[in-house]
Amino acid sequence: MQWTDRIRQVKIILVVTAVVIAVVSLVVSNTLVRELEEEEHNRMEVWAEAMRSLSKADENTDLNLVLKVIDKNNTIPVIVTDDDGEVHIFRNIKLKGENYEDSMRNAKVISTRMMEDGKVIKIALDDTSKDTEYINVCYDDSIMLKRLAAYPYIQLGVVMLFVVVAIFALLTSKRAEQNKVWVGLSKETAHQLGTPISSLMAWTEILKESYPNDSLIPEMDKDVKRLELIAERFSKIGSLPEPVPSSLKEVLTHVIEYMDRRTSAKVAFIREFPENDITVKINASLFEWVIENLCKNAVDAMEGTGAITLHVEETTERVVIEVTDNGRGIRKKDISNVFRPGFTTKKRGWGLGLSLAKRIVEEYHKGRIFVKWSEVGKGTTFRIELRK
Repeated sequence: MQWTDRIRQVKIILVVTAVVIAVVSLVVSNTLVRELEEEEHNRMEVWAEAMRSLSKADENTDLNLVLKVIDKNNTIPVIVTDDDGEVHIFRNIKLKGENYEDSMRNAKVISTRMMEDGKVIKIALDDTSKDTEYINVCYDDSIMLKRLAAYPYIQLGVVMLFVVVAIFALLTSKRAEQNKVWVGLSKETAHQLGTPISSLMAWTEILKESYPNDSLIPEMDKDVKRLELIAERFSKIGSLPEPVPSSLKEVLTHVIEYMDRRTSAKVAFIREFPENDITVKINASLFEWVIENLCKNAVDAMEGTGAITLHVEETTERVVIEVTDNGRGIRKKDISNVFRPGFTTKKRGWGLGLSLAKRIVEEYHKGRIFVKWSEVGKGTTFRIELRK
């Protein structure tokens, strides 16, 4: 739980840090963009005034400063048009067209777009006359300004990518550590169970020879074999068992018979199996463990009284097993956590049963297990889907 909480805290810190970086970057970049837009507008006003001075100049006018201002603009795209929209001059613009007429039409389209965006300075060629002509200096943002405007969004994408990669790395390391814990725990449990089970097997053989007619000894032998099966299951959890074609009806029947002998007579097991048997590739002992866990949880949820329904159906692509009880149900806020290691609503328990079931179904059998339905006070349905 501590490791899970630590992972969650790190994910929250990473997301908050990414949001803060993105917000600060956007605010700073937008401020710089606005300042540069204002500066470029001022430069275009000076450039437009230089164009007006050039149009009014005569042979006695010194044009050195005017020409210097006009030639100094090497970054801001600009198009000069008359009142009719005809293009006269353009700078820093790449026009499309196979000939001069096509290029001018393209320039006219671009100047119209600039005017619609409000990036135009209207200047009068002669301030003294009421019928003076006007020219329109249409301009656009420079390439550097456009890059700066796009930069924060690129940076935001990079930051978000970093956060996703970091979270993925954390989850991967968490999963790897969990796998090591599962393998180590399984191997050690199987190893520790091995010696006493061997001893119990030997003692039951001695008791069979000494008391051949005792009716309790066969029951003891069944329990020893049950322990041997549990040890075998733990040893397989630590490896990758190979699924083999198995009769699903036989596997489920075996689980029902085992649970029926060890639960109250007030618990009824209802079978809803198809008439034809279904063969699926599973590891029988591990899959029985999954069904046992679901049935044991159902018995606990019903507090020893109720009915457990095992429903099996077959589709063209998968086999479905549903385990339904009429117990106390699961709260909606807990449904997403039932398969999380360590989560339990019981007063006693480690919260590992459903986590193991999920691991067996999804990692070993490439299937799915999830809560199909649950309502507090009415019951729960767990659904397992296996590929055919």
